[in-house]
Amino acid sequence: MPRKSKEYADDIKQDNENTADKPETGSAKPEKAGKAPKPDKLKEELEAANDRLLRLGAEFDNYKKRTERERMMQADHNKSTVLKAILPAVDNIEAALAADSGAADYAKGIEMTMKQLKDAFGQLGLEDIDPQGEPFDPQQHEAVMHDTDDSLPENTVSMVLKKGYKLGGTVLRPAMVKVVN
Repeated sequence: MPRKSKEYADDIKQDNENTADKPETGSAKPEKAGKAPKPDKLKEELEAANDRLLRLGAEFDNYKKRTERERMMQADHNKSTVLKAILPAVDNIEAALAADSGAADYAKGIEMTMKQLKDAFGQLGLEDIDPQGEPFDPQQHEAVMHDTDDSLPENTVSMVLKKGYKLGGTVLRPAMVKVVN
């Protein structure tokens, strides 16, 4: 049954009213005035957004440069702290090398210098790893030789060939040891 022309006209009028508030997508037709933003306003918003983006990028670059400078300054400060603690011992070693090695106090001077170095290392938190007679620990010891000794239990350090060192809980150099099999 065909529709009546008045009903058809009413349907078209209602469709037009419903779509009048919605912008057409993909259409190059200009919008009604007051409904859509003007091109000048859109350009201003785009320029403002680009300006904010450029400023944020510049701020981030400045932040990276500043933190890198601060990191380098902290590293230099840490190095200077360590070197200041060791320099007196270096001075004493140089004096010992310049002295006559036949002097009676020569060995005593070397011992005092070694004590001074150990004290400086202790102030910086360096600890010796001296595992003589302890069970072998591959995290702190490096086995370079094996030994057979019935007086010690198996996997025990029988001799320390070179002391190891740790700073806090971190092993800087493992102790080189001889281990009983």
